Amino acid sequence: MRWQGNRESDNVEDMRDDSGGGSGGPSGGIPGLGGRGIGMGSIVVALAASYFLGVNPITVLNLLSGNGAPTQVSQAPNPSAHKPANDEQTRFVRTILADTEDVWTQIFAQGGGQYKQPKLVLFRGAVATACGKGESATGPFYCPGDQKVYIDLDFYDVMRERLGAPGDFAQAYVIAHEIGHHVQNLLGTSGKVDAMRQRVSQVQYNALSVKLELQADCYAGVWANHAQQARQIIEAGDVDEALNAASQIGDDTLQRNATGHVSPESFTHGSSKQRVTWFKRGFESGDMQQCNTFAQGAI
Repeated sequence: MRWQGNRESDNVEDMRDDSGGGSGGPSGGIPGLGGRGIGMGSIVVALAASYFLGVNPITVLNLLSGNGAPTQVSQAPNPSAHKPANDEQTRFVRTILADTEDVWTQIFAQGGGQYKQPKLVLFRGAVATACGKGESATGPFYCPGDQKVYIDLDFYDVMRERLGAPGDFAQAYVIAHEIGHHVQNLLGTSGKVDAMRQRVSQVQYNALSVKLELQADCYAGVWANHAQQARQIIEAGDVDEALNAASQIGDDTLQRNATGHVSPESFTHGSSKQRVTWFKRGFESGDMQQCNTFAQGAI
């Protein structure tokens, strides 16, 4: 992936010196909620139940650690954020975030709107958010309450070593997916889905969640299309990396790897095939109007 030398975003907050707990490594436990360690086995179970790119996967790890659902607050605490480090991985994150800013600013402007740039928070172990206490073990996530993406960069080691999804473009896909959730938040889509939580059954809500996640995958593909046209960032094999990542974190694949069986009614993010299909749809069209997963018969 050709990302070096491109613009870097100023919207990255580095909380790694302030986050609670250690960073945790791919071979050890990651500090869990209430001081309990959560190992990689629990992470895979959490991913299978909620997937590492969910709207609020924090809940799953809270339940695994015995603490119940997180407390929702209206605003996130405002701890001091430090200037991000200047290592290659941090520069990569800043560069991909900047690229999403450029793409979505242009797309919103073409539609007569204005794109509000989100913040991306780097943390280790645990972090306070407007959606509750975030944990490394949940993987990257987007919190609509404070319009921030949260990521512990150690998760990229998990992708490479435990989930079979290596490569820098696979890592960029993770960020682009979370930014897709931010786009949904700005457009009011995620709010409408969340409002249905108390009105429908769990199975019905899971189906809505799948539509939301697949749309975020499609938006990630839209970003990749526009970024390629503007800056030629994609090299041979990059798209395959993203498609492989999408496949490896499909609900069916995660459930099969974690439990040995698949329960489609519990899917919250879509099957591997669906994830690949919708990313490709966004990438091949470059048109967010092609990402209407909520249309009748779309899924």
